[in-house]
Amino acid sequence: MKLKRTHTCGQLRRGDVGAEVILNGWIHSRRDHGGLIFFDLRDRYGKTQVIFDESVAKAAFAKAKGLGMEDVIAVRGPVVARSTENINPKMVTGEIDMSCTELEVLNEAEPLPFLVTDRESANEDLRLTYRYLELRTEQLQHNLITRSKIYQLVRSYFTGEQFLEIETPFLMKSTPEGARDYLVPSRIHQGKFYALPQSPQIYKQLLMIAGYDRYFQIVKCFRDEDLRADRQPEFTQIDVELSFVDEEDIFAIVEGLIGRLFKEIQGVQLPAAFPRLTHREAMERYGTDKPDLRYELELQEFAPFVEPSDFNVFKAVLKSGGRVKALVATGCARYSRKDIDELTAWLTRYHRAKGLAWMKAAGDGLEGGIAKFFGDDLQKEIITQLDVKEGDLLFIIGDRAKVALPALGALRVELARREGLVNTDEVRPLWITDFPLLEFDEETQRHVAVHHPFTAPHADDIQLLDTDPGQVRSRGYDLVINGHEIAGGSIRIHDANLQDRLFRLLGISPDEAEAKFGFLLKALRYGAPPHGGIAFGFDRLVMVLVGTGQIRDVIAFPKTTSALSLMDGAPSEVSEEQLKELGIRLDEKMKDSQ
Repeated sequence: MKLKRTHTCGQLRRGDVGAEVILNGWIHSRRDHGGLIFFDLRDRYGKTQVIFDESVAKAAFAKAKGLGMEDVIAVRGPVVARSTENINPKMVTGEIDMSCTELEVLNEAEPLPFLVTDRESANEDLRLTYRYLELRTEQLQHNLITRSKIYQLVRSYFTGEQFLEIETPFLMKSTPEGARDYLVPSRIHQGKFYALPQSPQIYKQLLMIAGYDRYFQIVKCFRDEDLRADRQPEFTQIDVELSFVDEEDIFAIVEGLIGRLFKEIQGVQLPAAFPRLTHREAMERYGTDKPDLRYELELQEFAPFVEPSDFNVFKAVLKSGGRVKALVATGCARYSRKDIDELTAWLTRYHRAKGLAWMKAAGDGLEGGIAKFFGDDLQKEIITQLDVKEGDLLFIIGDRAKVALPALGALRVELARREGLVNTDEVRPLWITDFPLLEFDEETQRHVAVHHPFTAPHADDIQLLDTDPGQVRSRGYDLVINGHEIAGGSIRIHDANLQDRLFRLLGISPDEAEAKFGFLLKALRYGAPPHGGIAFGFDRLVMVLVGTGQIRDVIAFPKTTSALSLMDGAPSEVSEEQLKELGIRLDEKMKDSQ
């Protein structure tokens, strides 16, 4: 390469007119006008229009005629000003061109599987197979450049707040409580395995015990779980832990960070303190513990109207201890029976609802659906109490609370999407607090931790641990932004006896606790300070900051929803020699599947 760049393709301005420069980059587009050829030359900094004039540089012009999209070239020549009528205000380099006098072809590209100028010219599987080409697209370049900027802002913020950045191990002991671990076989200690960390939870608690009172790291974590659009098998966390603090201290630190990020990245000024809802309030009003507050559509209590009605299905639900909740869909009375049936089928299939009852507001009453089971006076009472307007559609679900509330919450989100209710320019952060400490797992017939087994119970509820553990509130909290859970954390248990007590409640025997967590329990007995922390889903945070709804758009080399890397073929088979070295033998079924 003899023409080494002097400037990037997004750098030149009117003040550079007359200077001779060298640019390197990819041919983004080309236009052939006979004796003139125009290239838009691109690198990650921007684009510059390069002119090849046959009358000025015949050799360069001849080479340019044979070049196409995504060929890599180097060009030398003077910067020239565009005439007023040719200025392109959409390009930062739109006031100038470069007139090429010398061209060096660095690499010619084969025909592309899709256009990098049009990301939608291929389906996602093809784009993931050629991810290195998709990464050239303007959107993904913007996303990853922004991601890098967010890294630096996070590090700067925490360093300024006296946090220490400390790395924790990737090869750790398997402590399966929650998602499945990714296991790594040990060659030296055959038959034993390391686990890749689901989070550095135990290590950061040990750092607090060791006296490092403010810790953070931006760290890879791994969970072998079913995937979704906003979930990956390997993901990045901003991990944070502090000593001698309570919830208010942690909220203040987090609000400072999030405020700075949105100010720097989006130019949005967030409130100094974020609003809060308890977990119970969020579920009752929105049907989810990560509500999107950019639109209304709150769930409402429908139980008071059931007993005076003739609708026995809902009466039976209430008699069995279930709930009946309603959602007023503003202006949706225009929905056809087909529309309602489609929503019902969707809720039944994906959200466990047994059905979806409905009534439409017309005149001064209700009609259609289950309206015939509610007398005229009762209908008027429903309209008044639930603030139903003519043209509204009333949806009702009766079921166990674990079904009725989330199902209506999902319907709320779907209606907002269909009706265009979301103000995409708005940012609504929210703290969710007072989560239940435990929930009862019907399948295993035991209590499980809602967050993790190291979360401290609310001081006022500790006496309920032995009598009514399901009613114990935790000192856990989540940060939600625009319907996405961005971070979650808690004040931790720092007393070994209380930790032992909670393990017993979770059905973890003393021997099992010792085998899995003995080193932590031992450490808690050597002077553990009160401590707590939070972990941000960094990928999800970047997703919200750049304004995309797909987490794969902010990760350089993501996996598919089935945890495959289409580009390099991971996971892949390994040789018999490698397996033998590790003391592993595949059973016959696995061999056949390969």
